[in-house]
Amino acid sequence: MEMRMFGRTGLELSVLGFGCGAVGGLMVRGDPRDQERAVARAIAAGVNYFDTAVQYGNGESEKNLGRILHQLKSPDAVVGTKVRLPSASFSQISGSLEGSLTRLRRDQVDIFHLHNAISEAGGGETLSVQQVLGEVVPEFERLRQQGKIRFLGLTAVGDTAALYRVIDAGAFDSAQVVYNMLNPSAGIALPPNYPAQNYGRLFEHTRKAGVGVIGIRVLAGGALSGSTERHPMSPPPEPIGSAVSYQADVTRARRLMPLVQEGFAASLTEAATRFAISQPAIGTILVGMAAPQQFENVLAAVEKGPLPPAALDRLSTLQQTFSGEPR
Repeated sequence: MEMRMFGRTGLELSVLGFGCGAVGGLMVRGDPRDQERAVARAIAAGVNYFDTAVQYGNGESEKNLGRILHQLKSPDAVVGTKVRLPSASFSQISGSLEGSLTRLRRDQVDIFHLHNAISEAGGGETLSVQQVLGEVVPEFERLRQQGKIRFLGLTAVGDTAALYRVIDAGAFDSAQVVYNMLNPSAGIALPPNYPAQNYGRLFEHTRKAGVGVIGIRVLAGGALSGSTERHPMSPPPEPIGSAVSYQADVTRARRLMPLVQEGFAASLTEAATRFAISQPAIGTILVGMAAPQQFENVLAAVEKGPLPPAALDRLSTLQQTFSGEPR
């Protein structure tokens, strides 16, 4: 397993992380034996980062991950979890973390991510730049001083300009960033009128600030399989940063099939996984799963390494055809 330095943290993370989210569903709704088998297999393969959140099954993901890591006696596992604040209720940060630590059976979480979207003005469950830097960061730092978290993180969703400001401030150590073959804008310039949110080369900002990057939605919630068929435990999710519907993402993903037909990858899922790890700004990627075999498939793709330059060039040509389409 390739290991990558994670920003300025000093952590070395496996390029493949273990997503414990609700999109795949294994760690939320799966059979406990399948959960244990998948986590044990991941550790044996060299995976050392596990990502969860209280929102995943109302704490079920955290409980299951905590139980399994405790059973497996895996003290070296790096664990990240999250807090999402309802209506800027900053007083709930500490209580949310305490609940997460109890469920995870840990005294400390390695990375604590703010899970709210960020905008210039805020409102509702969206936080403003001022609220994040002036309210959230001081509370996160207080918890770090208490030894309950090691590193501060955020999920980089919301307005691109607001994300720039928060990352440039240098307060956060980790950012979860959307990056996939349908929307690579965090890493490269998009063609004009491209049908996706433009993250405006966000990786240039994370790199300058020394922020470690966790690549999320690398399979666009499963749409980059090119198929609408899904595991019964894994309903189609709302897209993030790409089309306005899951079906639209699947339709667009199918237009990338020449990558498979021309021999660059055995499947679209493989191509999407290898595309994500081709980006040097990314420290680790998360892929959700509904069954242990899906982990094996992703692991096999990662072991083939990044896509070759010729494949990336072909992908760029295919992406050019999306310009001008509605999201």
